[in-house]
Amino acid sequence: MVTGGWGTIFGVADLGLKGLYLMAQANAAQPSVHARFSGLPAGAEPGVLLCLIVGLVLLFGPTYLKLHQEVWNNDVHGHGPLVLAVCLWLLWHDRYEIFAGPAQPAWSLGFWVLTIGLLIHMFGHSQSINMLTTLAQPLVFGACLLLAHGRSALRRAWFPLFFMIFMIPFPEVVVQAITQPLKHAVSVAVEFVLHAAGYPIGRAGVTLTIGPYQLLVADACSGMNSLLTLESLGLLYMRLMNYQSRARNLFLAIAIIPTSFIANAARVVILVLVTYYFGDEAGQGFVHSFSGVVLFAISLLCIYALDQFAGWWFINKEKAAGKA
Repeated sequence: MVTGGWGTIFGVADLGLKGLYLMAQANAAQPSVHARFSGLPAGAEPGVLLCLIVGLVLLFGPTYLKLHQEVWNNDVHGHGPLVLAVCLWLLWHDRYEIFAGPAQPAWSLGFWVLTIGLLIHMFGHSQSINMLTTLAQPLVFGACLLLAHGRSALRRAWFPLFFMIFMIPFPEVVVQAITQPLKHAVSVAVEFVLHAAGYPIGRAGVTLTIGPYQLLVADACSGMNSLLTLESLGLLYMRLMNYQSRARNLFLAIAIIPTSFIANAARVVILVLVTYYFGDEAGQGFVHSFSGVVLFAISLLCIYALDQFAGWWFINKEKAAGKA
């Protein structure tokens, strides 16, 4: 079984390398009329790109299928398909910019990166480690760009390749190490807010008691899944807005973390109050599912408000610096 899997990977790698070699030759030549009118970058032959796409699909198709069966069906990593779709869309959307200029394939660096990526993928495939098979993806994609067009293409495609990191599933031990402190912090925050508001609430660990009801702050309510999803959406938002200020981008990236925590704590407060006033069935029914939508609505509104504040702050700061 392992040997067959490795043979498939080597076959796909050989197919991809042949395609990369032909692409390098095509980039150096005059672009064909068909390439000009097919929506492809100048110098990119449709047959060559098709060869590369087929190779990548054969290599990572089984990985995506396994992720769908084992990882993407849980709350923590449910954003994986969305991240993959965004990465592929960005690569296609920026194709003219990525392949701009003459091709200067970085053969040596490209082969090294490709070799490392394939070795990581083979080891992860043989040991059924989803984290490694997914980690190999940005390496292999980056190696294809290096071999097909050169370092300039890799620099221009850095964001879609970096964004693929959000697809990587964390080991369970890492997830639990992060989830437990988050659950405890959410429980403490909810108890503090509701106690200050005069509600009869108590807490034992991550279990909240209000009136006759006990509510356990589960892993899904820790905020781990919302933190990963919102961080990825926040970075995509900054990419689409294309801000040039590094300070503004860094501020927004960091601000997403407390925003996610506050929104998740607000979600738990809503669920506790619904349970207190309308009973356990109401709190665990439709309201529980709908509160997730409320969570993201609050988070996105907070991110937008912080972005507007950051824009006002940095613009005034630049004006003040200009007057000085």
